[in-house]
Amino acid sequence: MAWILLLIAGMFEVVWAYSMKLSEGFTKLTPSVITIVMMIASFGLLSLAMRTLPLGTAYTIWTGIGAVGAFIVGIVFLGEQLNAMRVCAAVLIVCGIVLMKMSSSH
Repeated sequence: MAWILLLIAGMFEVVWAYSMKLSEGFTKLTPSVITIVMMIASFGLLSLAMRTLPLGTAYTIWTGIGAVGAFIVGIVFLGEQLNAMRVCAAVLIVCGIVLMKMSSSH
């Protein structure tokens, strides 16, 4: 169950990062509210996952999901640059996430 909570927390992190971008520095109400709600939900689920998962594993995977997810959202929805070096960096993050999961005894 902790892994599911961690996955959802990571997805909420992507949502809040995207909505923060849309809030234009918290000057737009709806994206600002979505950002705050998703931040609270993401942190809350992360804290629940950390009840059973090691800190290093949970935090690394959570931030990795957020980083790679934000990278994908930036390309798909915001027209951000896609090049070989950025893809390589994202692949390395995913490799780190996989290795962290494989090294966890939980």
